[in-house]
Amino acid sequence: MFIHTHAAGGPGVPPSEATLFAQAQAGCAECLHQLMARDDGLVQAVVRQQVLGALPFSEALPAGRIGLWRAILGFDPSRGLAFSTYAWPCIKHQVWRAVKTHSRLFCEEREALRWPEAPAPAAVWEAKANQRALQALVRRLPPRLEYVVVARYGLNGHTPFFYRQIGAALGLTGERARQLHTEALVWLRHPAHSYLLRSLLGRHTLADYETADAQAQRWLRQRRGGRYGR
Repeated sequence: MFIHTHAAGGPGVPPSEATLFAQAQAGCAECLHQLMARDDGLVQAVVRQQVLGALPFSEALPAGRIGLWRAILGFDPSRGLAFSTYAWPCIKHQVWRAVKTHSRLFCEEREALRWPEAPAPAAVWEAKANQRALQALVRRLPPRLEYVVVARYGLNGHTPFFYRQIGAALGLTGERARQLHTEALVWLRHPAHSYLLRSLLGRHTLADYETADAQAQRWLRQRRGGRYGR
């Protein structure tokens, strides 16, 4: 369902387009998907002009689409700037980050191959890379949410806690601990936070981003409706 707004367009921006951006930024998934589909050609144009190194074109596209997605959510038509002008550096930045990440991982793999006597097989190297990415991602959580995730999954090497144990440690109920766990997972799954881990796991397609965004929007609606406390 469309969210009615009265956003006015800037110079050269039809009011209908300004409204479309406003609706997408307000949480209208249909509007967001419409804008993503409309400007996918812009992503491809940016990717084709970048030096991708060892990064395949098929993997650079999803990174560029993250940039497009973020540009849509941050664009202000009232400033009078063409969307393509605004979105181009956003897309380029995400592609550059993907190239840099891929290059670093490629160098690590190449370094590992220089030591054939090393006992760790490729699967172990991959697992360690995934673990490092996960640990770095969890450390970016707010302190309370970080504690909940670490305790719930035993990421500190201890036995995983039940919600009631986590709640007791934080002075909360077990149900509130479960709600905080849900909040932490929504944050961790957001493409803006989890790009590196998604790249390593092969979960960085547009469909994956749309699923994560839908989960986040659903959680926000539940929170605004009072289902989750603070």
